Amino acid sequence: MYFEQIRETVSFISARTNGPVSLGIVLGSGLGPMADMVEEAQVIPYAGIPHFPQSTVEGHAGKLILGRLRGKNVIMMSGRFHYYEGYNMEEVTFPIRVMQLLGIHTLFLSNAAGGMNAQFQVGDIMMIRDHINLFPEQPLRGPNDPRLGIRFPDMSEPYSLELIARAQQIAGQRGMPLQEGIYAGLQGPSFETRAEYRWLHTIGADAVGMSTVPEVIVARHGGIQVVAASIISNMGIRSEQNTVTHDEVLMAAHKAAGNLALLFADLIATLP
Repeated sequence: MYFEQIRETVSFISARTNGPVSLGIVLGSGLGPMADMVEEAQVIPYAGIPHFPQSTVEGHAGKLILGRLRGKNVIMMSGRFHYYEGYNMEEVTFPIRVMQLLGIHTLFLSNAAGGMNAQFQVGDIMMIRDHINLFPEQPLRGPNDPRLGIRFPDMSEPYSLELIARAQQIAGQRGMPLQEGIYAGLQGPSFETRAEYRWLHTIGADAVGMSTVPEVIVARHGGIQVVAASIISNMGIRSEQNTVTHDEVLMAAHKAAGNLALLFADLIATLP
């Protein structure tokens, strides 16, 4: 049933594309401005796509964009789905399966994240080098469908080290500071306590968020290479006794979105 739903959605989208799609892009909180870079864009609200969930979070537009970016045919999600919204993992990662069957070879992911590394500051862009999965459910749990991937996929390099190095080179040419680090994925939707931020940093995380990890697991299961970046939208480990708000996260994400959009676009231009 699940595979048939994916195929039906792929058939619907394929009828609206201008040729094979090679790249998928998922825009996280506040990063919608990258959608303006897509040429020959066809915009489809999620509500009009068979079997697609609906985005319920402020800052997530809830539309699929088909078009060309730096000469490549792309499929772009402006707004993603989260486990904390009440969706199960199959629903959260359904669009990644659709992209897989559409034939993409590379997936670009972005998010807004809380920083724990003392070298980071609000507005930094962090290339995700690895992650720590702290979600309560694994997206590959249950019977494995061999049409989608193998039972036990390797996760020793979830994020393409070659593309990270290429991104660093591009950032250097642009004079753009670019961090690297490890992302911890939690269920949400509450932000972390101060003790949790300290614990997450102790176990090796540089940033924390409520998305991305399930998408990466499913992409790698499907043989898709991944590049992902976090905008550091707030500092979880800080001396001030201030609170963290969603408005603060969106504001920081909007400020850095232009740089991240340029970085991703330049990186896409280097791909086949």
